[in-house]
Amino acid sequence: MKTQIDHLVVMASSLEAGVQWCEDTLGITPAAGGEHEKYGTHNRLFKIATPQYPLAYFEIIAINPAAPMSKRQQVTRWFDMDDPVMQKTIAKEPRLVHFVCSTDDVKAARHAWRTQGIERGQIVHASRKSSKGLLHWQITVREDGERLFNGCLPTLIQWGKPDAQDPLRLHPRNHLPRSGVSLQGLAVSHPSAAKLQAAMDSVGMSGVALSTGPANLIATLQTPKGLVQLQSSGI
Repeated sequence: MKTQIDHLVVMASSLEAGVQWCEDTLGITPAAGGEHEKYGTHNRLFKIATPQYPLAYFEIIAINPAAPMSKRQQVTRWFDMDDPVMQKTIAKEPRLVHFVCSTDDVKAARHAWRTQGIERGQIVHASRKSSKGLLHWQITVREDGERLFNGCLPTLIQWGKPDAQDPLRLHPRNHLPRSGVSLQGLAVSHPSAAKLQAAMDSVGMSGVALSTGPANLIATLQTPKGLVQLQSSGI
């Protein structure tokens, strides 16, 4: 099994606030993204790939006020987006809250974590339109929407249809232009670092520096404004 960083998740109180933060903090305007009808969210994206992180891109996500869900369709949003503490935090400023890792066998990876007592969530089949065609993916989402471990355990994603010959052909990084921002490293600090290390090892995850300490994600990015570090600071 091979698992690697797919994308970083920055949450904002609105997409407009997220774009302004990105311009002020990273010195670029993010590219167009899409909408996630099931969860009532939308995003903006940009590429941050490097040889060490060949799939990496950056997602700014927010609740879409124009996409109300009926009671019949009501579900808890992913990434703790409905949590009051999270909403209060990102109302002050957009925040790095999570990361997603791409795996070549999401079912096996989810099972590996379940055997360690970690319930990453059900595997949800999803899709959205892009300028290059329809993007398909499978992603683990808990019914309660929790990220787990303060966002320090990644969500798992597998791109493409289950029977696709080339599942990464329509990966977002293939239709995002160069942004001028590149991922230099991702570090994870958490009191349960040993458990996180065992989980990451069991799915063949690479590219994440792990240490024991207060819960935190630290992403180091080379940007037009120089070297920038984004932190989750335990949220």
